[in-house]
Amino acid sequence: MIAMPFSEYVSTRRIGEAEVTVISEGTISWPPQFPVPEDEWRAAIPEADDRGFVPLGTNAVHIKIDDASILIDPGYDTPDSEWSKWLAEYLAPVSRTPGMLPALEHIGVRPEEISHVLITHSDFDHIAGLTVTRAGQRQPRYPNARHYIGRADWAENPDRSDPNSELSLNLGTVERAGLLELIDQETEIVPGVTMIPAPGESPGHHVIRVDSSGERFFALGDLFHHAAEVDNDWIPAHRDVPAMQASRQRIMPECVSTRAICVFAHEPFPGWGRIEQSDHGYHWQHIWRD
Repeated sequence: MIAMPFSEYVSTRRIGEAEVTVISEGTISWPPQFPVPEDEWRAAIPEADDRGFVPLGTNAVHIKIDDASILIDPGYDTPDSEWSKWLAEYLAPVSRTPGMLPALEHIGVRPEEISHVLITHSDFDHIAGLTVTRAGQRQPRYPNARHYIGRADWAENPDRSDPNSELSLNLGTVERAGLLELIDQETEIVPGVTMIPAPGESPGHHVIRVDSSGERFFALGDLFHHAAEVDNDWIPAHRDVPAMQASRQRIMPECVSTRAICVFAHEPFPGWGRIEQSDHGYHWQHIWRD
């Protein structure tokens, strides 16, 4: 078991009457492949290593609002799993926290109490924690939750043809249990919590908006991966550039005008921030404390 103070991977704040908690699964290494000269993006991201890899956080979000217990992007498998050993090699160097289950226990939530699981998109690092293997059988980790994902990330995903893909093993298990809901338009999941289509990272990528007592929060998923993308309007390779640009142009002005507190999945923990207007466009402003 990894020993770590909860303050280093669990952070909670109030958004109106909602209680929003960021849970860090740790850090990974990522080659951004931005469409600009390397010296330009390195100047904006000085933490990049000699290989051109950038450390990214990995954040999930839990929301308590009225009677709902909502988990957004359940992230990784447990740190002691075979999957986590694979991750440590694939995205090395990787640093893990104790993970999702101790964090949920710390805020008083058991897996069976989760009522809704909202998945921003189907990349492996956002869905590996959906299931658990018991007695040789893969089962939903959150057995009483309705699970929501953009239709295009499941129904139209070519990875479904591979029974051993992360998609098939995790979302497939959830579907066979009758717990999967597919959405393709703006959808209010419970009063005040809405999934909004924001394609680009994937065809079915969504962001989640929380409205409570005049305050607003966004879980932005992978609308951005690093703060430099907000400030410079960069989009990494292998994304649908026109779709991601359109999604950002829809979501960012709303973040600015409402002074929404935001979290994106790969911001360093604790991840809280705001998108602000700048002279050249937009700026990501970290919020390290109240």
